[in-house]
Amino acid sequence: MFRDRRDAGRYLAELLISYKGSDVVVIGIPRGGVIVAHEVARALGAPLDLVVPRKIGAPGNPELALGAIAPGGIQVLDKNLITHLAVSDEYLEMTIENEIKEIERRTAVYREGLGPLVVKGKTAIVVDDGVATGATTEAALEFVKKLQPAHLVLAVPVGPPDTLQRLKNKADDIVVAHAPSIFYAVGQFYERFDQTTDSEVIAVMQVYRQPDV
Repeated sequence: MFRDRRDAGRYLAELLISYKGSDVVVIGIPRGGVIVAHEVARALGAPLDLVVPRKIGAPGNPELALGAIAPGGIQVLDKNLITHLAVSDEYLEMTIENEIKEIERRTAVYREGLGPLVVKGKTAIVVDDGVATGATTEAALEFVKKLQPAHLVLAVPVGPPDTLQRLKNKADDIVVAHAPSIFYAVGQFYERFDQTTDSEVIAVMQVYRQPDV
């Protein structure tokens, strides 16, 4: 069990140390994944950036993921679940539109002062604080893949084996600290798993902003 996200990040960084010294960019998934990614970036001496995916929640049960979206029109939808729940096109369109607005808001706030995310030809390490269904993680990976990294790595402290297996073909490599067979939620593997705030993410990203000239 990890004490908190920073502890998880330091543990994960040890598993990624072979990437130190190479042309690497670490990409955190807000909010909590940015805290983990910060520790990885510091250990590897790499720049840190982020990508904001958003879950598409089911009607009446927003925690149940119908899929997820990411910038650039990326959509990863569970069509079988959508059909099973008889989710209307109108609901999907409205929800996706709302989440696009939230992606734009968060990206603008978190990345203020940063230039475009550049990973072409680099090793891109996408970091989150854990995966459960993997919907938002998959959307984030699809977004980064479109930017043409030379090598795409997913790194997470914890995730269930079935989700990690499904994500294997979405990245060139997956680095995970723990893949327990009994898995209920990411938070069960942390002593402290408070919700990360916008201000915490902004404070981390401030470290990586270039000063105005």
